[in-house]
Amino acid sequence: MNETRHTSDTGGRAPAAADLSTVQLVERLTQQVSTLVRTEVSSALDEVKSKGTKLGVGIGVSGAGALLLFLGLATLVATAVLGLATVLDPWLAALIVAVVLLIVGGILAKVGATKAKNAVPPAPAATVASVQRDVETVQNARKAHS
Repeated sequence: MNETRHTSDTGGRAPAAADLSTVQLVERLTQQVSTLVRTEVSSALDEVKSKGTKLGVGIGVSGAGALLLFLGLATLVATAVLGLATVLDPWLAALIVAVVLLIVGGILAKVGATKAKNAVPPAPAATVASVQRDVETVQNARKAHS
């Protein structure tokens, strides 16, 4: 009888928590917790996808750096030695080209490694913090009503 009066008095809006029965409060809590969990899971998935993309880019750039290091070694054997050997001793020509290519390859590999390192750990830190705030809010509300 009491429930009928409240639903007709509210004009279509949800009744205040103080006007609800225990069953209705539990139903509302279940719906809200379910919505909260879905939102947090969605947020976590988005964050993991974003970090995974950054990790992939970092690995790709590091791979390009490693490829340049390999090509630098191959170039040492052929082009560098033959090109500079016309004006310098062959060993000095090979050493100069090797140092230049290794420096460039090392820089690219370091940039890629830094990008990959910034993407790790792939754990959704923002979502974890959000869930911790939610738990604290629930605990504080529970303490206030105790």
